[in-house]
Amino acid sequence: MVRDGARTELIGRQDECKVLDDLLAQARAGRSGVLVVRGEAGIGKTELLNHLLDRATGCRVVRAAGVQSEMELSYAGLHQLCAPLLSHLESIPEPQRNALRTAFGMQVGDAPDRFLVGLATLSLFAAAGDEPLLCLVDDAQWLDRVSAQTLEFVARRLLAEPVLMVLAVRESGSREVLVDLPELAVRGLGEPDSRRLLDSVVTGPLDQRVRDRIVAETRGNPLALVELPRGLTLLEMAGGFGVPESRPPSSQIEAGFLRRIRSLPAQTQQLLLIAATEPVGDVSLLRSAGERLGIDVDRAATEAEASGLMTLGTWVRFRHPLVRSAAYRAVGFEERRRVHAALAESIDATLYPERRVWHLASAATGPDENVAAELEGSAGRAHARGGVAAAAAFLDRATALTPDPVRRGARALAAARAKYQAGAFDTARELVDAAELSPLDEVGAGRATLLRGQIMSAAKSASAGLPLLLEAAKRLQPFDSALADQTYRDAIYAALTAGRLATGGVRDVADAVLVTPGHTGTESRETRLLTGLARVVTEGYAAGAPVLLEAVAAFREGQFTPEDGLGWLPFACRMAHSTWDFAAWSELSARLVDLARGNGALAVLPSALLLRLSNRVFAGDLRGAASLIVEANAIGEATGSSFFAHYGALVLEPFRGREPATRQAIETLTQDRLLRGEGKVTTATQWAAAVLYNGLGRYEEAYAAAERGCENPQEMGLSLQSRVELVEAAVRLGRTERAAEAVRTIEEMARVSATPWALGTSAAARALVSEGETADALHREAVELLDTAGVRMDSARARLRHGEWLRQERRRAQARTRLGEAHEMLDDAGAEAFAERARHELKAVGVKVRGRAAAETAVLTAKEVEIARLVQGGFTNPEIGARLFLSPHTVEWHLRKVFAKLGVSSRKEIGSVRLEAMATAP
Repeated sequence: MVRDGARTELIGRQDECKVLDDLLAQARAGRSGVLVVRGEAGIGKTELLNHLLDRATGCRVVRAAGVQSEMELSYAGLHQLCAPLLSHLESIPEPQRNALRTAFGMQVGDAPDRFLVGLATLSLFAAAGDEPLLCLVDDAQWLDRVSAQTLEFVARRLLAEPVLMVLAVRESGSREVLVDLPELAVRGLGEPDSRRLLDSVVTGPLDQRVRDRIVAETRGNPLALVELPRGLTLLEMAGGFGVPESRPPSSQIEAGFLRRIRSLPAQTQQLLLIAATEPVGDVSLLRSAGERLGIDVDRAATEAEASGLMTLGTWVRFRHPLVRSAAYRAVGFEERRRVHAALAESIDATLYPERRVWHLASAATGPDENVAAELEGSAGRAHARGGVAAAAAFLDRATALTPDPVRRGARALAAARAKYQAGAFDTARELVDAAELSPLDEVGAGRATLLRGQIMSAAKSASAGLPLLLEAAKRLQPFDSALADQTYRDAIYAALTAGRLATGGVRDVADAVLVTPGHTGTESRETRLLTGLARVVTEGYAAGAPVLLEAVAAFREGQFTPEDGLGWLPFACRMAHSTWDFAAWSELSARLVDLARGNGALAVLPSALLLRLSNRVFAGDLRGAASLIVEANAIGEATGSSFFAHYGALVLEPFRGREPATRQAIETLTQDRLLRGEGKVTTATQWAAAVLYNGLGRYEEAYAAAERGCENPQEMGLSLQSRVELVEAAVRLGRTERAAEAVRTIEEMARVSATPWALGTSAAARALVSEGETADALHREAVELLDTAGVRMDSARARLRHGEWLRQERRRAQARTRLGEAHEMLDDAGAEAFAERARHELKAVGVKVRGRAAAETAVLTAKEVEIARLVQGGFTNPEIGARLFLSPHTVEWHLRKVFAKLGVSSRKEIGSVRLEAMATAP
């Protein structure tokens, strides 16, 4: 680099600096920016961050740097970055504030969901003051995993805040950190710039051939160009007489640093080793550990600074991360062990217990139960803060240090579970193997098998994990019936998801449930759910549905802990749907969403929202369902998953009659690598196609899809709904025998369930295969019962079919009335294709109905409609942001756009707008 007045100009980096300068100007103008700077070691990433720092006048700056030895300390990197902003904690919503304080170990509480911590960080950045905020993170590849995930979450959600986040990542092999974010790839300097930089650091004569070799071998790496000449002897500089290096530049640079370190006095090398071993950079800690080792700290520090490899100010800082790694590698194991021990003795155990015990573990020469127990305790604290990966690392190390084989097996199993929860499936599997080499009791063996099944389900497929889950449930039943029931529940889900791919499938699970002691259907509501479904599978709907209805009613009437509710309510909602208990489905799905939101259970909330939006679609509230999709999509965007968007569209778009959107959702889900071929996906996608084509009047396509959708009746739910769609399509095509067969099945189920929804559905289906006054009476009965059930989509469609039948019977006056009711309900709901069918029929009986005037209303995006709807509900900007994973600034930005589109100027005026009339844009 060369100096330009008070500023620093980076040689050959004009384009990169302009990108950064433009982003800084954008932040000063109130718009967010995110950039991941990628490149090899020594390429100049840190200098680019310093370039921003030089130009950050009028900005608030927070900095952090990943350190390899801190990768196992949960939220260490995030805490480092956020520490200067913690004075603003009181200005963010309480649930977020508590999540962040718990994650940072500032208070004791339940483990916070990492996405709630991410939202808290986003809010903290937005609340940091009126000045633009510049967040700089160096060596982000060495951040602890949960910190990296949190910053990735925040980066995806920044929009209308004056925040610029720039993260430097050393590129090495596959990309695992901060993917799919805006990037700046930093490459080597061109030859002219390489020569210019080399000339700026070489003070003596340098042979031209040596110069050419250095330029060629460093491949434009600035740090290599600066550092490599320092390692050359005068003879090598004069004529290039030396051993050629074949290593990559970063390795050469580290080797150069290693030579420089080894040329220093022994005590200076020791001091560098202490600084490299303890990444905090605390000068007082460095001094304390050095004195314990008998080092003249002042003298060694002076020599270290004179070498240019390290500076000691408020904090200890190395010239480059490669200096740290070189200092650690410069000595043997025994010397490193002594330094770890000195650091462990110097650290205050009450303030930094995790760091202390990690050094104790590194200083251990063999198994040590005391250290292993401390590691286990640190794992518990890390887990309580949401640091699953950190907990896994502590438990893994504790396992290795445990002398007693029984304890070692239990700790290996705990480490395996933590690794599984952190997504490290291969390591988790290896730890289960290690656990099973130790003596495990029956419960431990059952838990090991359960964990294997969970790993297989997550890493491969539901069908792969199913046999292990079933075996685990059987093994656990005599010792822990509650855990066994949970495992049977998960096994049933796996079997239903896998469908025909599962060996044995749901029948094997059902058989196992029914031979389990206590599963008579008269015990707990959880047991009754399992028993009821098992009887449906093995003995038929008539045998199991009454037990399911009782269990669903018990859930509806009773209370439950958050843990039990989040675990069992999804199952209860599905069984309510499968037994045609619409009132219970409506109530339980609403309670599930409230419970997941209130507890910040973002792992459950997306599926809860999908269960609720399915219910809202059948209730005829398509716009309410669309608002739930917006919320589910917000989680999907934050987590980098598009599944929620596609599944939500699969349920909603067929009723809207939108073929391209429905087909896209079907294609995406059926081609998904993790879902491909699984039975439940086939059922759901074919049901969606059947609804779509029945609405569009393309009955041959509807019939084919419905036939496939009801191939697996054991799945119930949408498999049963596919049978309803089959009846309508078959009647239209004149396939009366197939229609009558499906009607008989529906009628038998309705007699068992006897709910208004079931009886109304049965009457509607029987009406389609009946004639004369019998058909008329059944149509009327269907409308009345479905109205009573509150299933407005089905009751609107029942009115449409009745109106079509009345027109065919030439009862025009009655047809006009019934079709008018159908059109009004379907049009109001936004069921466009079915509404068009009603409009066409009305035209045939002499009633002209104007189509919806799409251009008469403002066009809002789905997110804008949802924000406006929440404003109407009295939600504040922070509350809206918490629900949609946006900062209050971004909510306000969206609101300004809503004001402009609607021609209003206040939140109060939005309250009078009929959002149901708003057309939505993607």
